[in-house]
Amino acid sequence: MGYDEIPLSLDELRQLSLWTAECAERALPLFEAASPGDRRARDAIEAARTFGTGGRRTKAIRTTAFAALKAAGELATAAAGASAGAAAGAAPSAGVRAGAGVGGAGGAVGGAVGAGEAAARAAVGAAGSAYLHPLAAGTQVKHVVAAAQYAAYAEELATGDPAAADAVVEWALERAPVAVREVIARYPEGSPGRGRLGELHRQLEAELRRPSTS
Repeated sequence: MGYDEIPLSLDELRQLSLWTAECAERALPLFEAASPGDRRARDAIEAARTFGTGGRRTKAIRTTAFAALKAAGELATAAAGASAGAAAGAAPSAGVRAGAGVGGAGGAVGGAVGAGEAAARAAVGAAGSAYLHPLAAGTQVKHVVAAAQYAAYAEELATGDPAAADAVVEWALERAPVAVREVIARYPEGSPGRGRLGELHRQLEAELRRPSTS
């Protein structure tokens, strides 16, 4: 299926990358707490920021994005292990309540690991924003909202409070450049998916499409 091409300047891409890097950086301490000494999420954010401040869109951006994605996967595996361990240790009569973590872990440890995974995915989103394509496809919208979406989700997992995610969304929207709003308005509606992540995607997309009053 072919898509119409839409206008998208290099300067707009750079502004988007700077915003997504800022959003992902907010969640970075959650990743570094879950995976001490691991620079992969930080490197992806720094690659996005380097492009945003005038650097070339090089292979390094993709390389750091894939590395951060691998880091997220490793935490997802750890979260699944924590969830299985919690299930094995639970009293049969009490049952097991699945945690809200990206990787499905329950309890405080699982929440921290899940938050770290989501924070890594925010870094992936930041690096990926540099590769927003000028094609009128709703699937491209994820490149605009993913960093803020996952940063918000990471905060929710870390605190267990959905209001914490809403606060991050509000914080991100306050910092969104006019250029980001103008860019997203050129794309058709995105594909948010289901669940809490889908809700956060819809919330961000709807507000970014709302005309700025500033």
